[in-house]
Amino acid sequence: MKVILTGATGMVGEGVLMECLRNPDVSEVLVVSRKSVQKHHLKIKELIVPDFNLIISFAEQLKGYDATFFCAGISSVGLNEMQYTRITYDLTIAFAETVLSVNPDSTFCFVSGTGTDSSEKGKLMWARVKGKTENALISMPFKQVYCFRPGFMQPTPGQQNVKTFYKVIGKTYPFFKMIFPAYISTMREVGAAMINAAMLGFEKKVLEVKDILAAAKR
Repeated sequence: MKVILTGATGMVGEGVLMECLRNPDVSEVLVVSRKSVQKHHLKIKELIVPDFNLIISFAEQLKGYDATFFCAGISSVGLNEMQYTRITYDLTIAFAETVLSVNPDSTFCFVSGTGTDSSEKGKLMWARVKGKTENALISMPFKQVYCFRPGFMQPTPGQQNVKTFYKVIGKTYPFFKMIFPAYISTMREVGAAMINAAMLGFEKKVLEVKDILAAAKR
C-alpha cells in the first residue's frame, strides 16, 4: 500500500509515520508538509507544500496512492470559529478534493478527536467544526472514508514531536489505561488502526477509541 501522510511534524502524524515505516504492508509514504520532517528512510518521499491552500497545484504529485492519512491539525486555543474553520475544515476538504480528483478509488483517513460533534450544533466550537469536517468527508465518493477519534495517546518510543504534557502523563499510562480504558490508546495502535482500516476495511465510518483498539488488532 502506498500512503499519503500529512501532519508528520506533529505528534499524531509522526506516530502514524513511524508505524507506516514499521509495517511491511506499507511500501511508500509520501509525506506532504510545509517543511521537511528530517527523517531518512527508503519508504519516505517528501512533497513540500508551503501553502496548503494551493494544494491543487500539486495534484499530479499526489497521483497513484492507495490511502491518505490526514493527521495535520491545530489546537483551537486562541482562535475564533472562522479562523479555526479555515484551518480545520477548509484546508482538509481542499486537500481531500484534490486527492479524490487523482485517486478516486483510494481511502481517506481523517484524525478527529474524542468529543467531536457530528450534529454540528453543540456548544463546543472545535467539536462542531470537527464534526462538520467529518460529515463533509464521509459524503465524498472515496472508496472508503474513516474518521478517527482518539483520546489520550501514549507516544511511540523515539518520537521527537511530543508535547511536555504527553511526556509527563505518558509515564502514568498504565494507571490511566486502567481507570479510563475508553479514552486511552497508544500512538502505535492509532497508526495500526489506520493502516488496517485502509487495507481491510472497517464496519464503522467513525472510530471511537474502542473501535481504534479493535481495528489495530486486525
